[in-house]
Amino acid sequence: MSDTENNSKRRKFLTRSTQILGGIGGVFALIPFLSTMSPSERAKSAGAPIEVDVSSIQPGMYKVFEWRGKPVWVVRRTQEMINQIADRDDKLSDPMSNEEFQPSYAKNKYRSIKPEFLVLVGVCTHLGCSPLYKPNSQSTELGLDWKGGFFCPCHGSKFDLSGRVHKAMPAPSNLEVPPYYFASETKIVIGQDGESA
Repeated sequence: MSDTENNSKRRKFLTRSTQILGGIGGVFALIPFLSTMSPSERAKSAGAPIEVDVSSIQPGMYKVFEWRGKPVWVVRRTQEMINQIADRDDKLSDPMSNEEFQPSYAKNKYRSIKPEFLVLVGVCTHLGCSPLYKPNSQSTELGLDWKGGFFCPCHGSKFDLSGRVHKAMPAPSNLEVPPYYFASETKIVIGQDGESA
């Protein structure tokens, strides 16, 4: 074999080896850049379902929890509050939650799995303000026809005790019901649909 042929084979071997090692090095150099594209642990946990204990919520009261950076209300309605929900369809824009996307268990007058517990995202559907919980049906500050519910002080939107918007209000739709299920009699998982206990 001549020196020219040996040099040619050596060059081809060195060229291929350099290409292979360069490719491997390139892959290892890309790993840190690709890992920055994955969501952080904080971002993953912010969107994760949360489990809340509702055993300490007294009838007529509510508690606020945070899910996905938004307030989520869990209201424990009294029997009187549940009775007031009935037969108010004529005052409401969308009494059965048909107009916007809602879980199937929100398409009833209680907008909940169990009438006693109401789970809502506490953000007005008009401009994103946080409505106030005004359960007192005897209060005349919101009008003589007020039967209790939620009131957004920013632009005056009124919602009943199921989070359904009254007619002729700035808010275009009912308050959002997030996905949730009962993990037990006293625990609710917010942020995921599932089998209720």
